[in-house]
Amino acid sequence: MHPHTRAIVAASAHAIVTGQKVAGLYDHAAGQHLRIAAECRGDRVQALDGGRQATFGGTLPELHDAGDKSFISFEVDGSTVRGYDRGSAGFYVAEVRDGVVQLFDQSESTWFAFTMQVTDQR
Repeated sequence: MHPHTRAIVAASAHAIVTGQKVAGLYDHAAGQHLRIAAECRGDRVQALDGGRQATFGGTLPELHDAGDKSFISFEVDGSTVRGYDRGSAGFYVAEVRDGVVQLFDQSESTWFAFTMQVTDQR
């Protein structure tokens, strides 16, 4: 999974699980803040990767990354999101807790952490 894909999946997972709007995030592995926004209303997700100027979203359980022209599946179970990135042919698991998303990228066999910046609005 590409690093930018992990980040937008993490932001989207947080928006889906918490109902909060993500206004940005900090990628601990990269050591940088990323301009990524995401929100979820019902089963519709919309997100924007400001660094790539690429949209991401659609209707759950399949979301589309317009920049990579690929689909990513999302299966929500409480605070856990699982899915498959068709672009890299890899599975992932994301755990959402207290403003942090920990994402396990199976193709890398590694956990990645993202701290969310959220707006006050739901």
